[in-house]
Amino acid sequence: MTATPQAPVAVTGAEGFIGSPLVEALVAAGRRVRAMVQYNSFSSFGWLETLPKEVLAETEIVLGDVRDPGSVTGLVTGADTVYHLAALIAIPYSYRAPHSYVETNVTGTLNVLEAVRHLGTPRLVHTSTSETYGTALTVPITEDHPINTQSPYAASKAGGDRLADSYHASFETPVVTLRPFNTYGPRQSMRAVIPTVIARVAAGERSLDLGDLRPTRDFSYVKDTVAAFLAVGTAPAEHVVGRTFNAGTGREISIGDLVTLIGKLMDAELEVREDTRRVRPAASEVMRLLCDASRLRAATGWAPAHHLEEGLARTIEFFRDPANLARYKTDIYNV
Repeated sequence: MTATPQAPVAVTGAEGFIGSPLVEALVAAGRRVRAMVQYNSFSSFGWLETLPKEVLAETEIVLGDVRDPGSVTGLVTGADTVYHLAALIAIPYSYRAPHSYVETNVTGTLNVLEAVRHLGTPRLVHTSTSETYGTALTVPITEDHPINTQSPYAASKAGGDRLADSYHASFETPVVTLRPFNTYGPRQSMRAVIPTVIARVAAGERSLDLGDLRPTRDFSYVKDTVAAFLAVGTAPAEHVVGRTFNAGTGREISIGDLVTLIGKLMDAELEVREDTRRVRPAASEVMRLLCDASRLRAATGWAPAHHLEEGLARTIEFFRDPANLARYKTDIYNV
């Protein structure tokens, strides 16, 4: 009797900083992956192009767009799990182009939910963000913390979250929402502070233009975030479906102290200047984020495996590789 091939896992945003290591982890776990990459005329597959041949051999790359229902339906058809990571994420650019954020983060999520609903997909993992909480009113932040969206980006992500909740309530769509706090690591774009500092120092700069140094963040190494995705994607449905889970370390550090730590790890004495272009509007700046991930730990056993210093050291190693550094524009402000 011929064995029935295992259904693939579908991933949106697969070409990105978190999506590409998720693809690697899924293949390492024995899964075949159908990976959606946003259509572009350069036929670029993003970070998927850097993955080992043995990973790509188990990966079907599909050019498409989550804003297009047909693209999403084609991606999801036949999959037994969908990891929905595709999103516009840069907060400064959301001030300039909020309509784009609604199209991708809200309508795109709606398209994924509709496809999963109508195709009867057994599991959808939807990606949220700690930015939906806004500045912490109580710490550590649990999933019951009020939603306070202080940027168009955060508002668009909260809109997608509410749609996911409503589809579970209205149609019993088997969706679980993962809300990572600030993820960092190799392949991250320079729209975030850690790759901005590390890449510029690796390129030889010692004077850095940054935004507000006072906010605190809970930083998670990318492999820990990927492990959280796998945990909620594979846990028994009764433990996770219809629920939202924070993923973070429970440790916070100010941006100023973070820059000092990176300088120490890179053996570089840094001068930091405030760049007004990088400072958020006062009421839009999220001043404090500190995660309580006890719900995720209780439901799945997940816990972060990397300390900040270890993760930063691995990220520094990545950016010090000339081939990796050459992929970045270190001499401009990356919005």
